[in-house]
Amino acid sequence: MYFWPVDTDHHIEFRDVTLDQVARVAQEIVGIISRPVLLIEGEMGAGKTTLIKALCNELEVEDPVSSPTFSLVNEYRTHSNSTVYHFDLYRLNSPEEALDFGVEEYFESGDICLVEWPGVLEGHFPDRVGYIKIDVEPSGRKILFYPDTVPYL
Repeated sequence: MYFWPVDTDHHIEFRDVTLDQVARVAQEIVGIISRPVLLIEGEMGAGKTTLIKALCNELEVEDPVSSPTFSLVNEYRTHSNSTVYHFDLYRLNSPEEALDFGVEEYFESGDICLVEWPGVLEGHFPDRVGYIKIDVEPSGRKILFYPDTVPYL
């Protein structure tokens, strides 16, 4: 796994990440989170939920972490009694489905919001977000983390 400085292209790149190294990646990311909303993209099976579990561990979430595929959002409490929201928007067909359950209120809460499959909510994110992209490569995962960016969605 290789680490590049945050100020190089305004992102950190983790290469050849194995399952055993995901916790270390999460530790690095949590150490520099600058925006409460983190958009997480990657193909099916890339490791989005695995990374989110590791991020929640680093954020000291006390609740069991699981994918909210059918509930759309899970709420977790941390050791310091703050809240982390975990969204899985894979099953949504339109932004209205998320807007109907108040997704923008979650984003405006100031609490950490980890969003899998964010593409369906194009145009409905805060002006600045954190962004994580996971690519599957023959040598392992490549994880790009942009701690403060404009959502391209």
